[in-house]
This record gives sequence, C-alpha cells and structure tokens, in this order.
Amino acid sequence: MSLVLETNSLTKKYRGTIVVDHVSMRLEKGDIYGLIGRNGAGKTTIMRMLGGIARPTSGTYEFFGEKDNKKTIKRIGCLIESPSLYTDMSVVNNLKFYNKLLGITDNSNIEEILELVELTDAKKKTARKLSLGMKQRLGIAIALIGNPDILILDEPVNGLDPTGIVEIRNLLLKLNQERGVTILISSHILGELQRLATRYGIIDKGVLVEEISHEELLEKTRQAIQIDAQDAKAVAVVLEEMELRNYKILPDQKVQVFCDTSLSGNINATLASKGIYAESIRVVGQDLEAYFVEKMGGADHE
Repeated sequence: MSLVLETNSLTKKYRGTIVVDHVSMRLEKGDIYGLIGRNGAGKTTIMRMLGGIARPTSGTYEFFGEKDNKKTIKRIGCLIESPSLYTDMSVVNNLKFYNKLLGITDNSNIEEILELVELTDAKKKTARKLSLGMKQRLGIAIALIGNPDILILDEPVNGLDPTGIVEIRNLLLKLNQERGVTILISSHILGELQRLATRYGIIDKGVLVEEISHEELLEKTRQAIQIDAQDAKAVAVVLEEMELRNYKILPDQKVQVFCDTSLSGNINATLASKGIYAESIRVVGQDLEAYFVEKMGGADHE
C-alpha cells in the first residue's frame, strides 16, 4: 500500500491553549480512516490544518510524500464544517463556479459528478431549496470536482435524518470501493463510523490516543458467553451438540462461546437438561461504544 497522508507531531495552539497535541497519523491508499472524538476534541482543527485553512503551530504533514502542498492540492478534496454554497445559485451553477475557481474550463465533468452524488434531478434547483442531506451531497460534489485521490470530510452526516445518513454512507462507500478514493472522515457518531471505517484514530483532548484497524477493533471488543462449570470438557460436548463450535476452553477451565450473546439462557437450559449446572454464565467483553468511550476519557461522551 502507498502512503497517502502522514502527519508528524502536528500541533495547534490557540491563545496559548493546545487544541491539537503532537498528532502523528498515517493513511494508506484505500483507507476509510475514521477520526473519532467527542465535540471539541480537536478533529475539526486537524482537518482545517490538512485542508490549508489553518497553519500548524508546529509539526508537519505530507500528502503523497510531498511537503509542498502546491504539488498535491488538486489531488485533495475537502468538506470542512458546512458546505460553502451559493444559495441563490442553482446546483449546476455552483459546480460551474467551483470549476472556474479551480481553473477547469470544460464543464463536461459536471454531469458525471451530479450522477455520482444523485443530484441530477435537482441540478436546476437553487441551493437554498435543497434539503440538508442534498446540501451535504452538493458539498461532496464540489469536493469531487478535481477528481481527488483523497477526501477530507468533517462531520458530513451531522444533523442528517436516518435517510440522509444512509445516502451519504452509500456514496462514500461507492467512492472508496469503485473509484479507490481514500477518505478521512471525522464524526462523534460511533455507530455510523463503525459501518464505514477500515481504520480509526481516536482523539481525546487533542491527543491521538490510539490508531487501530477495524479488524483489530473487532477482536478487542469481541463479546462471548462465559461458562464456569465443574467439567469444561462436558460443556464442550454439549456445545458441539448445539452446533456452537466457535468456543475456547480457558486455562482456568472456564469456557467462552463466541456466538449471539442472547443465547446464554438457551445454553444454560440445555446444559441443565444434561445434568451440567453452571456456577455462572455471563456475557464478557466490551462492546464497541464502551471501548471508544473509555478511550475518549469517560462516559460523558457526546
């Protein structure tokens, strides 16, 4: 995999207060990198620096191995905070304006972009008449004008209804899977990022506390039914009969079963019917939200 973005001790201070604290992160080509943190954790500030809107106090960042942003700017698409739309202009004229701003004189790219973000039927509407979800899709369309290799998206589903969230999710997956676009996306909506991200960076008070892949995260938060009984081998025989074969016997003879945790009552009843009485049977492991909340510094997560 080739490196798309690397930051090295990226730091930002405002009036002497550190809001981003020596953040070093890496994005490989094809990543959907979810930047997770509560509101005010520093996510937007990181993106503002990467988008060239704010200057780092210290530290550096590189896109595609280049320190000179002028060489890579056309390969980067950004939607930071709310979309910058001209509300009295139509959807298509907004795109034509941004084409001109980027020095693109041929507007033949517009129809393809509109189709991609599913705004073709709304292209003559003025931006002010669009729903919030459509405005977000238009913002992403503007970010796509230069056919970028990486998209930087700050809270793109914030405030959207469930339908709008699904539309944005499907669009981002399409861009990533069909076009190979690398995506850096921030959110404090944990469940939504879980459906999208291949890797995560967890931010707390400006500090990158962990980078973790989706697979590593699932392994760390894997839940199981844990059975404490006198005879672990006898428990295993019953589990095999129930066709629950994804289990392991621990050194202390407890048995962990990796299955739907709602089956604990059924397992307990079946064991009892075979004359095997569990001293305890309980769900162990941490769910995804609990894991993130712990890493982000506690339960007052938003």
